[in-house]
Amino acid sequence: MNNDKFTEIYQKFFARVYNFIYARLKNSATADDLTSEVFMRVYQKFETFRGDSAMSTWIFQIASNAIADHFRRQGRNREDDWEEFFDRAASSDAEPEVQLLKSEGREELFRALDRLTERERRVIELKYFGGLSNGEIAILLELGYSNVGFINHRAIEKLRAALEK
Repeated sequence: MNNDKFTEIYQKFFARVYNFIYARLKNSATADDLTSEVFMRVYQKFETFRGDSAMSTWIFQIASNAIADHFRRQGRNREDDWEEFFDRAASSDAEPEVQLLKSEGREELFRALDRLTERERRVIELKYFGGLSNGEIAILLELGYSNVGFINHRAIEKLRAALEK
């Protein structure tokens, strides 16, 4: 792969891949490391991309595998609680009150996400943190297209109910 093509792919997918990984790991430093690892794999394995699926599906499969590899290396079979890894660093230019409200809202959302089933959480993470379409999610999770829509709808309803309490 030439550097221009890689730069184009990196710029198009970096934020989506990082957000997806961060949503799974809840730790910005580890998300940085794994995102770098994902793009190294994309660069090294680009010649193996056959185009049977969308580029985004292929990249997010690499990202999912990198996350699984990370958990295996850590000797964990489960995800840790959101609170354990929540990155509370505030930007230096934000007013403390505004930053506190944003932080509390984000923590509340992450706690609500923890109440979802693993499959519901994966769909939400891929769709809203990773920016994938229902079709791409269906391929990645080996689900039917309409099933992804149903799972997403049910998960959103659960999140709404949890956040309204």
